[in-house]
Parts: sequence; structure tokens; C-alpha cells
Amino acid sequence: MDIVYLHGIEVDCVIGVWDWEREITQRIRIDLDMGHDLTKAGETDELEYTLNYKEVSKAVNAYCVERKAKLVESLAVGIAELLLDTFKCRWCRVKINKTGAVRGARDVGVIIERTK
Repeated sequence: MDIVYLHGIEVDCVIGVWDWEREITQRIRIDLDMGHDLTKAGETDELEYTLNYKEVSKAVNAYCVERKAKLVESLAVGIAELLLDTFKCRWCRVKINKTGAVRGARDVGVIIERTK
């Protein structure tokens, strides 16, 4: 399976379970690995046969801002569903990093994988 990746997407959104977190935006960092057949894109050199990075990034950003999730786990599952359903990925890995969530830890977050 071919993989298209988009790493380091930064999104400022409401994320968290504590009352104070519901009143502010926090920056999260998202890495996406998406399984997609790139054969026809490679043969034709046409954008319509691959994943459009810009469209994926815009959709993920909008989803995160609108969702206002409490848990990064819930947000990751929703992003995976978006990739599988809207962008017709066969497989995806979603990594969300909520930097600063735990004092003394550089990175904290989740990684999920889903298959269609």
C-alpha cells in the first residue's frame, strides 16, 4: 500500500476536559499517514488521482476547531473517520500531540490506526 503523509499540522482549538480548557484554545500537532493507491497518480501525473494535501489539511483543521473535543482520543477517532470516509483512504494513522499537557513531558498524546 502506498502512503501519503502530512506531518506537523498545527491547530489551535478547544481541547480538554477541565473547565479552564473549555475557555481557551490550545495548540495541538497532528501527524497523518494515509494509505492510498498512488498507481494512477504516478502514471498520469494528475492531482485527481492522489490525496490533495491542502484539502486534507484544511478539512482536518476545520474538524478540530468545530469539534471542540474533550479527549484527544475522541478527536483522533473523528479525524480517522474523516480520512477514511471523505478522502477514501484505505488505512490511516493519526498521531495527536498535545504538547504541554503534562508538566515535565515534552510530548504527550495518542496514535491510532484504522482500516476501511
